[in-house]
Amino acid sequence: MRKEYLKLEKVEGPLIVLTNVHDVQYGELVSIRVDGSENRKGKVILIDGTRVVVQVFEGTAGISANNAAVTFTGEPMTVPVSEEILGRTFNGVGEPIDGMGEVLTNVRRNINGRPINPVARKYPRNFIQTGISAIDALMTLIRGQKLPIFSGSGINHNQLAAHIVKNARIEGDDNRNFAVVFGAMGVKHDDADFFVRSFQESGVSDHVVMYINTADAPIVERIATPRCALTAAEYLAFELDMHVLVILTDMTSYAEALREISSAKEEVPSRKGYPGYLYSDLSTIYERAGMIKGREGSITLIPILTMPNDDITHPIPDLTGFITEGQIVLSRELNQKGIYPPIDILPSLSRLMKDGIGKDYTREDHADLASQIFAAYSRVQDVRSLSQIIGEEDLGDIDRLYLEFGRELENRFISQGADENRSIAETLDLGWEILSMLPVTELDRIRTEFVQKYYKGKQNR
Repeated sequence: MRKEYLKLEKVEGPLIVLTNVHDVQYGELVSIRVDGSENRKGKVILIDGTRVVVQVFEGTAGISANNAAVTFTGEPMTVPVSEEILGRTFNGVGEPIDGMGEVLTNVRRNINGRPINPVARKYPRNFIQTGISAIDALMTLIRGQKLPIFSGSGINHNQLAAHIVKNARIEGDDNRNFAVVFGAMGVKHDDADFFVRSFQESGVSDHVVMYINTADAPIVERIATPRCALTAAEYLAFELDMHVLVILTDMTSYAEALREISSAKEEVPSRKGYPGYLYSDLSTIYERAGMIKGREGSITLIPILTMPNDDITHPIPDLTGFITEGQIVLSRELNQKGIYPPIDILPSLSRLMKDGIGKDYTREDHADLASQIFAAYSRVQDVRSLSQIIGEEDLGDIDRLYLEFGRELENRFISQGADENRSIAETLDLGWEILSMLPVTELDRIRTEFVQKYYKGKQNR
């Protein structure tokens, strides 16, 4: 028989504190009855002897020390999973919000999960095509990779996330088993409606699972949202053998919710007020992505975060960069020029790209072409700095060619339509077309046989 606790020690923010509690576990689900009628859910987040702290998912408004009855269920927080969740929309704790009723399944999974054992990991290889030239050519997304997007306040990363979801596909026969799990944390209602509407209009909603936590929802729910999304992804990937792309936006909202709850628990703060365990907490989310030996499915993760004050050294992007395998950085300067997607290619990279491109995956010239574009665009930045000092008219002929190359790369290669879906062949051909503006003598990072085969300029100059 379960005990019912009728007296709270205190209520503080989204937390309630009880004393003289026995036989409870960390992460255990809690049932809270308010004024004898309203039922709310909570989770044990701290055990100190017989003192227990509980997060209340629906918030603590209306709860006092004497009007709540608390019961510990003895079970962890779970979400329902089955193939039927494809095409469905849930809130941040896995409850349906699409008007289609409950998920009819007896299978439920603990949302906390576990990071994949490094010994059991299979090395990622195959390439995922996003339809976005800057990503596919220069920071290629590999199946099973963790590749975050670093954005800034006011930059339209939501449109980029929707673009990737609509166009992402795996080359080859596995594409029929491809699914997307989308988790949104702290988004405005119009942003949530934008995602739902864009997926429906593009006809991809039948293979997308959405977990949406809106800005006016309790912050405690925000902590559970990415874990619910990854739990669904693990079931689809490792039990139904599907290839799953998980997009989480915005991890900054998640970290700020973590900071607020840490403050309410009176924990000692670390850098910029975030808890000292922020690194390990983020790793419990990011490390659930990957591929497992002996399993056909995979989880590829794209977390999106906004950098406060565009500071890439801020704790959230800084720690995310340590855990993940590269980053895609969005540029405010390109965004102000009206370039979409505003991807700053120089600080962006994919650490697994080299093993998922080339003759057997994309095309033989891919690696050389990407290296040459990076080198040439880096030269463009130097020439632009010089032209600001001496003026463009006093630049040499080669330097002026680099300036023109930079403009063409930004306006034709990096920039593309919001609904444009470029194949990898179209992307690489466009890269060669723009590189061919430069003399062949400037292409010092491409093998001769590739220059002879793909270069579109005059090779004898």
